[in-house]
Amino acid sequence: MTLLPRLYRILPQGLPSPSSIFHRTLTTKKPPFPTIPTCPSPTCPCTPTPEGLDIDRTSPLNGVMPVYAQQVLICTGRDDWASKIEEENEGRNLANDLKRVMGRGGRWCDPFHNVSPLNTSLPSSPPPANHEESEESTSVYILPQFKYIPFVPSNSPSHLEALVRGFLLPDRLHPAHDGLSPDQRDLLTRKPEFQSQLRGVRDVKDVMILICGHGGRDERCGVYGPLLRDEFRKVLPGKGVEVLESPVRVEREAATTEQKQTARVGLVSHVGGHKFAGNVIVYVPPGARTIEGGENPLEGCGIWYGRVEPRHVEGIVEETVMRGKVIEELFRGGINRRGEILRI
Repeated sequence: MTLLPRLYRILPQGLPSPSSIFHRTLTTKKPPFPTIPTCPSPTCPCTPTPEGLDIDRTSPLNGVMPVYAQQVLICTGRDDWASKIEEENEGRNLANDLKRVMGRGGRWCDPFHNVSPLNTSLPSSPPPANHEESEESTSVYILPQFKYIPFVPSNSPSHLEALVRGFLLPDRLHPAHDGLSPDQRDLLTRKPEFQSQLRGVRDVKDVMILICGHGGRDERCGVYGPLLRDEFRKVLPGKGVEVLESPVRVEREAATTEQKQTARVGLVSHVGGHKFAGNVIVYVPPGARTIEGGENPLEGCGIWYGRVEPRHVEGIVEETVMRGKVIEELFRGGINRRGEILRI
């Protein structure tokens, strides 16, 4: 039985609706991180800004980030997708599977805990050399949980359940769920014991730079996405950040004492706000350090930027990735590891 209709029936008289509660979470106090008003000008020539695109350059950006608890990045190795990714027909469609079980009417639907599946151009991990199974799988990143799951087997309801119940459900339910029965509350709460059913899970230690490049949905991001990806890949190494482009190979992971900063730069499907292209999300991993060697104030956070042009890339890398500062003129919003929405 779906829990969504029952949830609305049991809400006490006068309790705000889920949408209004989401809106209320946006009115948070000023986040405790440093900011700068504008993006520094580039010090080297960069790719020209595309012309002739209908970009909204006047509406306020702060606060226009969609509210979510987790983003699930599905590694497709492709640069573009159907307008609605759940309608993709090539192979297994994990985005559709997640929307089916976590979306409206789904078994694990929770209107107070929005999980957003996205396709990404980042490649899936190949099976280890000693892998004997022939079953196909795909890899996923979960952010801002900063987890990477290299193998989610295709067409496996049990592994889909392990992904949802082990990683994607909340640790603690919203107070609006207080009227649910113990069994229903248990069904909607994360169960760490499910995590062991998925092999090779590891923490994400790379800076994750995600750019909406969904040309199948909107031309503006389809134009900006590849340009910005190329610009980030060009700028990052010059700032001492190695860009990783090959798939994560599970059997090659080894302990190292070298504290080398690394990043992955990928296109993602629709994140909302195509009129603010280019749209960029910067996830700074837990434990990240600044260029001066101190704790990065944005460690464990995802920072959303809009109206990003190639000329802004160097400033984003220098100020946000390397120094932990938010650029106010580009800021759409943010999220930390506790799921708190960040505003300025």
